[in-house]
Amino acid sequence: MLSKCLSLHLHPHHHRHALFFSDPKKPDSLFKNPLFPTKLTEKTPTSLQTQSNSAMVKRWSKPISQFDDFDPDPTLANDDLKPTTSAQRTFSGLEMASLWVGLVVGVPSYYLAGSLVDLGMAWWQGIAVVVAANLILLFPLILTGHPGTRFGISFPVLARSSFGIRGAHIPTLLRALVGCGWYGIESWIGGEAIFLLLPRIIEESTFAKPLSWLGTSPLEFACFITFWVAQLGIVWKGMDGIKELEKYSAPILILLTACLLIWSYIRAGGFSHMLSLSSRLSSSEFWALFFPSLTANISFWATVALNIPDFTRYAKTQRAQIMGQAGLPIFMGLFTFVGLAVTSSTKVIFGNVISSPIQLLGAIGGVWTKILAILGISLAVITTNIAANVVAPANALVNLSPSKITFQRGALITALLGIAFQPWRLLQSSESFVYTWLVGYSAIMGPIGGIILADYYLIQRADLSIKDLYTLSPTGAYYYFGGYNLAAIAALILGILPVIPGFLHKVGILGSVSDTFTVIYNNAWFFSFFSAGIIHWILRSLMSKRSNHQDTEPLLPDSTS
Repeated sequence: MLSKCLSLHLHPHHHRHALFFSDPKKPDSLFKNPLFPTKLTEKTPTSLQTQSNSAMVKRWSKPISQFDDFDPDPTLANDDLKPTTSAQRTFSGLEMASLWVGLVVGVPSYYLAGSLVDLGMAWWQGIAVVVAANLILLFPLILTGHPGTRFGISFPVLARSSFGIRGAHIPTLLRALVGCGWYGIESWIGGEAIFLLLPRIIEESTFAKPLSWLGTSPLEFACFITFWVAQLGIVWKGMDGIKELEKYSAPILILLTACLLIWSYIRAGGFSHMLSLSSRLSSSEFWALFFPSLTANISFWATVALNIPDFTRYAKTQRAQIMGQAGLPIFMGLFTFVGLAVTSSTKVIFGNVISSPIQLLGAIGGVWTKILAILGISLAVITTNIAANVVAPANALVNLSPSKITFQRGALITALLGIAFQPWRLLQSSESFVYTWLVGYSAIMGPIGGIILADYYLIQRADLSIKDLYTLSPTGAYYYFGGYNLAAIAALILGILPVIPGFLHKVGILGSVSDTFTVIYNNAWFFSFFSAGIIHWILRSLMSKRSNHQDTEPLLPDSTS
């Protein structure tokens, strides 16, 4: 089951202030954006007046690749937070796609469709839910990845534009917290793979017996720590090491996956058993299961959809990041098909269903099979874990104190917090993992994504001031109120609050809630994403109108004089 896995050239017109901080002496400056042309002032260059729409879009999407006159505040920048230079932007579309292959091919993805079939769906319905969820998620992935490629900025820096220079810590640390939990879960799965290689005499020793205070056995915990340490060697090389890992791991993972599929097809005599798996649900039961399952599958990659600028900032072009990410629904659909086909074939081969790929490879037996299994599963876990669950938390911690915390130190802190999550306890219950962990944290990831996209496209008009992203000056566009954008914080809270009753009911704190709160919780990502984004846009628009009214209102004579 899923539960067991589970220097930029800064042109003058790019100095764009946030909507609320437009210069009242130059009201038209707010709208001087090549993507959204309006009435032009006398100072507008003639070339801009006659620029065609296609040229404007091309210019808007072209990455800026060189810095002029850039002097960031040392408390807001270090080598890990500064925008990437043209020399650093080396990810091609193929390498972006390889990143997603490394992310997708793993134990958690293996269980996705199978878990839905276990709940009563037909095999094709389970795969369809997974593909549909990833098609939906593809839009926020590409949209959020755009500023990463255009300005070379990471997720924490992008968050400064919408939440404020200091307020950015709120969304980045929330994202980091979820990443730490996932890091622990994936590391535990890798530890299980190590446990698979141990001689039976060790597996049956007293060290393999669970301790109540620990929640697991000392032997399993030792395997977990061993795998935990092994990952740090790759992380210590930074993004270059991660890029090389994903690039060379992708073909190996595809080959190993194909071998497993071919083996199961031959041994089971085809996929007839899988194809015979029909739905056990009525129409009403299917739709009652469909929406929370869709939300859970979206939340599976909703974390990466937030911090995707951490990767797209290294992309050569917007085309590269878009084409690379477009493969996600395809990769997820194919790999969940493999997981479902292989799992269903175990019923014919072994007489019982083996849903865990780790247990399956152990059941196949043989020394070389076990060695291949440990290498394959370890590679799959590491490629997913490091890219999806280390980069974002590490960058968030770097953003807290750039002068003291490097990417490597942030990664180490992330790994330590992964242990503190005690993933062996989190994975004890299938329902709690899917409907509490996955759906629950989507209520936090959703509103953050909605606010950032609404701010970037509807308010900032996809045009940011790089200088203002790295300054603590009160006159900076993203300083807002003491460094915090109160509109974004309010929208975040209002986006999360309606989901809380359903969450408390799911974990057993509230005995019963109305059907409305149950529906909201089952669609937590959708509800929080759109509600928070719309609320943020409305609040910022109202604040802008109020500010403009106050700035243009004529002075009135003193009535008491």
